[in-house]
Amino acid sequence: MFKTFRNAWKVAELRSKILFTVVILVLFRLGCVVPVPYFDSAVLKATFESAQGSVFQYLNILSGEAFARGTLFALSVSPYITAQIIMQLLTIAIPALERVAKEGEEGRRKIEAWTRYFTVALAVITAYGYYAWLRSITGVLTNTGVFAGFVIVATYTAGAALVMWLAEKINEHGIGNGISMILFANIISSLPSMILGIVLNPESLIFKIVAAVITAVIIIAIVAFVVFVTESERRIPVQYAKKVVGRKMYGGQNSSLPIKLNMSGVMPIIFAQSIVSIPATLQLIFNPKAGSVWYKIFNFVSYESPLYAILLFILIIAFAYFYLAISFNPVEVANNIKRNGGMVLGIRPGKPTADFISKILSRVTLIGAIFLGLIAILPMIVAAIVPSLGNISFGGTSLLIVVGVALETSRELESQLMMRNYSGFLD
Repeated sequence: MFKTFRNAWKVAELRSKILFTVVILVLFRLGCVVPVPYFDSAVLKATFESAQGSVFQYLNILSGEAFARGTLFALSVSPYITAQIIMQLLTIAIPALERVAKEGEEGRRKIEAWTRYFTVALAVITAYGYYAWLRSITGVLTNTGVFAGFVIVATYTAGAALVMWLAEKINEHGIGNGISMILFANIISSLPSMILGIVLNPESLIFKIVAAVITAVIIIAIVAFVVFVTESERRIPVQYAKKVVGRKMYGGQNSSLPIKLNMSGVMPIIFAQSIVSIPATLQLIFNPKAGSVWYKIFNFVSYESPLYAILLFILIIAFAYFYLAISFNPVEVANNIKRNGGMVLGIRPGKPTADFISKILSRVTLIGAIFLGLIAILPMIVAAIVPSLGNISFGGTSLLIVVGVALETSRELESQLMMRNYSGFLD
């Protein structure tokens, strides 16, 4: 991986893309410390220190601790991710949107424009819910008037829209996926505080040593496991028939169709975490009274409930299949193999080949999704057994995102290096 980055740095075009991505991430991190009017961040920080292991900690990690400070980018990429999920679901569910999505470049631009509008709408709703929660905490807001509330909600909405713009700029002119790179930067910036939370835990020295050893073992195991799962693949043997063109014979080669064990990368984790955090966001907006029906419902699906881990595990598997369905078309792959004179050994070309590939995909995706789900909920199980280790509750998800983004970025750099170093027939 480090060799790939070093080789990419030697290419002027890739070096400019890397520098552009770094500059965007630095600008984003600066926005994470820009204060908001009528706000006392010290009081909110003290509130978060007493709420370790809650869903707010997850939102805080994804925002690079901006959520706990109440700064400009407190909402981070959450509205943008949620808007993309909903638009992709609507594209599959509504035939009219599906036709628009299949219109090529023009259709893609329309879907992206509607996603932006939807992101702003979700940002307004989320910003108001965040403001309502802040208003319920004594001393956080220095002014609770209508104008102050409008300014705060508008500021957070503008911050979410600006984060969306920065992510899209990385997609256009930088390296990697914009959302993934921003999440990567946020999680890396949050890791020191997570480690300090364990080191400064008010327990005995022996407990700290044991906690540090357990945390280190979990981190190393997760990193090794994620790399293993991400790099594993199932190869389907493909043989191409011989054909004569002029005086030369082509084809007759044995090849393989590689199917990754985790083709969807970190997106199922991001999507699933965004969905399971919706009840907490609704609780912020409506703030039900203690003991009411809605209060019991929200607590039933809260982070402390076992149902949270179960839902997260199921959603990771579901989104792994969903992301695969919108990014990989077995029928198209089977047609391309047939068009090029190839066939899967022992399988007839056409629909039987597509069915065979779909069958292999379903099995491989299930294995990869189960592995991802287990890794995501493992730190939650550890934190439930040892409550003092609540700081590592989201460690599995965080490491999945960090390692996954690093591997995806490395692969993209390798593909671009290969494309630029490829020797054509004129060389």
